[in-house]
Amino acid sequence: MLVAPLGARLRDVLRRNGISPHSRATRRLNCGGRGLCATCGVRLVDEQAPEHWHDRLADRFGYPRLSCQLRVDGDCTVQLDREKLVWGRRE
Repeated sequence: MLVAPLGARLRDVLRRNGISPHSRATRRLNCGGRGLCATCGVRLVDEQAPEHWHDRLADRFGYPRLSCQLRVDGDCTVQLDREKLVWGRRE
């Protein structure tokens, strides 16, 4: 269980706690949290309403959500995909 301040970006919370939302290939090759590369995808077990344009598409087509664009607004359960491809994977 991780504790985060309200409004914190999920990607930052994960990384501060030694958990990378990136695959081994994209840990160094990513956009730094600007929502451009789609390499920090996570699956939310407790769905939150999409805020970022990519997250609206992810919600519509079943792609992972961008952890760099998700703000912590309460309790949530996150599933990381350690086997993901560079641009994520559909379920």
